[in-house]
Amino acid sequence: MRRGKTAPVTTSVPAFIARTQFGQLLERVSRNRERFRVTRKGEVVAVILGVEDFLQTVVKTPKSMATLQRQARNHGMEKLTLEEIEAEIATVRRAKRG
Repeated sequence: MRRGKTAPVTTSVPAFIARTQFGQLLERVSRNRERFRVTRKGEVVAVILGVEDFLQTVVKTPKSMATLQRQARNHGMEKLTLEEIEAEIATVRRAKRG
């Protein structure tokens, strides 16, 4: 879990409610980092959680990717916008061609 962030809240919700209020649940997942256990007849049948939350808790980051992420953080590059990243890539490609 990242520093400075609170732990996600996990709430049980019946499948009927999840189906009728899915948009609201997605909004809460993305805004509040909430998680939902979807139940049917009292049994958990699914989990709804945000992508970032999923990547941090379920998917194991390859060692090489973790190294690149750490280097980017150390150089302040995690703050670059998509436009800045694309401009940097274009600059490197032009240099390789020329």
